Amino acid sequence: MNFESGFVHLDEFIPDAILDVRYYSTYNFIGDRIRGYERPTLLLAMEAAKALKAVSDELIPRGCRIRIFDAYRPQRAVDHIVEWTKIADDTRMKQDFYPDLDKSLLIPHGYLAAKSGHTRGSTVDLTLVDMKSGKDFDMGGTFDWFGMKSHSDWCGNPETLEYTGEFPGNAPPSGRNINEVQFRNRMLLRSVMLKHGFKPVMEEWWHFTLAGEPYPDTYFDYPVK
Repeated sequence: MNFESGFVHLDEFIPDAILDVRYYSTYNFIGDRIRGYERPTLLLAMEAAKALKAVSDELIPRGCRIRIFDAYRPQRAVDHIVEWTKIADDTRMKQDFYPDLDKSLLIPHGYLAAKSGHTRGSTVDLTLVDMKSGKDFDMGGTFDWFGMKSHSDWCGNPETLEYTGEFPGNAPPSGRNINEVQFRNRMLLRSVMLKHGFKPVMEEWWHFTLAGEPYPDTYFDYPVK
């Protein structure tokens, strides 16, 4: 398979989308540009890009744009992330991204992995932007905030869309609850993504993978450029 023929640049394919390529910048949970991100662009397999464009096209008339943080992620980037988890004293970005967890727990708790669905080319991390104000929807938390507060069932039931204000398991640390507006904003993103063929993960409200992804067994290492 020719990688370049099977993947598209999202800034060209979905011009209404906002690209916020965190792993090209230094504002991410590592604090450095992540290996393999050679240009501030994002790639996605054609089939997933078409479905994501349908998401964008539905949201635009409703006054929303999508902000995309990450999409295809080369294996070399995943390797860089795994290497970083083993450097115990590098906690520069802890307060911004994993204040309640020791970094050694990020892989065992399912927030990071040595094999990432992103590397197969049909996974995307995103949020919603209000077109009138230009501000992100209040999701009660930010992209790549690792902890229970980012889980889809935090303070509500994602299957029934009911806000409960209740927390699975133990009570959260102070300030970790989310309100009904924040929960419903998460569910809006979730419902539109599900409608257009994506499936979520429980640990991260921003993370979706195309059901029936075209390369389910292939972990690519082509750089983002």
